[in-house]
Amino acid sequence: MWTKQEPVTDGRSSKAQTRFGGLPGPFWILWSGTLINRLGTMVIPFLSFYLSRERGLSATEIGAVLAVLGVGGVLSQPIGGVIADRWGRRVALTGGMLATGGLMLALGYAGSTPVVIVVVFLLGIALDLFRPASQAIVADLIPPEGRPRAFGMLLWAVNLGFALSMALGGALARDGFLTLFWIDALSCAVFGVLVWRGVPEGPTRREGIDRGRVADVLRDRVMLIFVSLTLLCAFVFMQALTTLPLAMERQGLATSSYGLVMALNGLTIVVLQPLIGHRLGSFDRTHGLVLGMVLMGAGNAATAWVSTTPGYAGAVAVWTVGEVLLTSIGSALVADLAPVHLRGRYNGLYGLAWGLGSFTAPLGGTHLLEAGASVLWYTCAALCALAAVGQWALRNPVRRRLAADTG
Repeated sequence: MWTKQEPVTDGRSSKAQTRFGGLPGPFWILWSGTLINRLGTMVIPFLSFYLSRERGLSATEIGAVLAVLGVGGVLSQPIGGVIADRWGRRVALTGGMLATGGLMLALGYAGSTPVVIVVVFLLGIALDLFRPASQAIVADLIPPEGRPRAFGMLLWAVNLGFALSMALGGALARDGFLTLFWIDALSCAVFGVLVWRGVPEGPTRREGIDRGRVADVLRDRVMLIFVSLTLLCAFVFMQALTTLPLAMERQGLATSSYGLVMALNGLTIVVLQPLIGHRLGSFDRTHGLVLGMVLMGAGNAATAWVSTTPGYAGAVAVWTVGEVLLTSIGSALVADLAPVHLRGRYNGLYGLAWGLGSFTAPLGGTHLLEAGASVLWYTCAALCALAAVGQWALRNPVRRRLAADTG
């Protein structure tokens, strides 16, 4: 797992091995596809508006549809991980992207609410099928010291593309939503085709062997503990998309204020990642993760003290730095822990933590907010502190695993 290795190649093209900035050519194809896909991500951010304006659903009905999407999302990455290990990274990623694109169009042309519900559930499953394969491709291509930077670069592409797509999608939505469905579907297809044609298959698939089982992952105590700690952080992180706008609204701040604050989140990542990304590989995994969790906790604690747009922006800037560390180094640690033939399944389990966080965040967060904004934000800070303590306690088992893998 931890031994340095040359990027895998199928021998079809020497160009695939060309390196840009110390990262292999196929990684930049994956990166480019990710950016294109996020530039076209327009349906999900505006789904509530679509269901309300175009479908005429009530707030309660919209909540139910979004919950169905969330249930599908919980299943998505574990399924995608199995596909990536059993049938190959490219099958999982390209297949997931084509399925997502097809379901986007099916949703845009759905004729009744029951059909919308069925399509939304299937869309929830399809949306993140690609993600374990994408992360496994990075682990296949890049040795351990380069992985935090690579995962950080993917995060950078996601945020850059998403920020631009939100602005473009908002403008296009004023003239009707069907264009958004077509753009989203086409961006998914482009991503899938790019990876299919430009990224070599992983080593286990080229050997034609799938020796792994989900039970093998579940026996890895270090991984299970890390995933549990990630779930705590995912619950906290998702409050930015669920309860933060509600808390700001209760303090009399306009919707535009929330938009500005979240734009700062993306801008911070876009600016910060190129500055620190190349240094992340030198971080001790535990030290980097603990620091990220502490910063996320500090940012959430600070949120309890603010009441203005600049105040919220400052708090968000703090936890955004924590987000960069947690996501970049966390994905790298999963790649370190996973045997080659189980990389898809390990990433699927890691993704399950984020899926459960997305599902539980609005349920738990809104209840905490009803008890008071300070209760919510201090609880989030406490969960981050608990995760940091747990990660620190896990440091020796992690180091023993990594030492054994390099031995």
